[in-house]
Amino acid sequence: MDLHLKGKKALVTGASAGLGAAVAMELAREGVTLIINSRSEERLSETAQKIEKVTSSKPKIVVADVATIDGLEKIARSITNSRGKSDIDILFSNTGGPPTGQFLNFSDEVWDESADLLLKSAYKLTRLVLNGMIERRWGRLIYLTSISVLQPVDDLILSNTYRAAVTAFCKTVSNNYAQFGITANCVCPGYTATERLTNLSKKRAEVAGTTPEEIMKDFASKAAVKRVGKPEELAALVAFLASDRAAFITGSSIAVDGGSNRALI
Repeated sequence: MDLHLKGKKALVTGASAGLGAAVAMELAREGVTLIINSRSEERLSETAQKIEKVTSSKPKIVVADVATIDGLEKIARSITNSRGKSDIDILFSNTGGPPTGQFLNFSDEVWDESADLLLKSAYKLTRLVLNGMIERRWGRLIYLTSISVLQPVDDLILSNTYRAAVTAFCKTVSNNYAQFGITANCVCPGYTATERLTNLSKKRAEVAGTTPEEIMKDFASKAAVKRVGKPEELAALVAFLASDRAAFITGSSIAVDGGSNRALI
């Protein structure tokens, strides 16, 4: 399906691997000009090379930590035009996940670091791109959250808390700026085959006295489809939400979880 995204420009953060890399690849396939970001220059360069090999389009890379002021300033410089405004049409706001554990496992410092990583990065990236979108009267703000915002996961209290805040932020932004042709939505992955899921399975296996393979089987069993997701499946949704075909979808949190969330809404 041609989503008519050719000529649009996207900023994809957390793009060195996993869901971010899959989203970057999918947008590039649709003809989107990319700026991709992560903290690892080596891994980001590998992602850029893969995208160029498949699409013949080479993304611009920005190595920066979106949880820091310096990192956000570096991204700002890379996306600002001569008139001092961003020319980004599509923002995919994505970061790595915070540590796993329960409330008493974490100091105030860890809570603050997780807020910078998940919540502050989302609204500060939005601030960088929103004025340009308003001027052009077109924009797509897409935030990666988690099914934990729909159904909290016991050992993911940091993610539960701050991704829920991102959801509320997204909903409010969607209401305030829809008049300018801007949509804002969250995508909520379930258990998906990424490095983070592999690491989570190892940690849970240590606690439970079992193997990571058994934990992965348990993850798969939670979904109605009885498997974990593929990054490409979430990326396909992101590309659709970025298109004009999805112009009437805004303020939504859409689960990509194989049916693991059993709620009606």
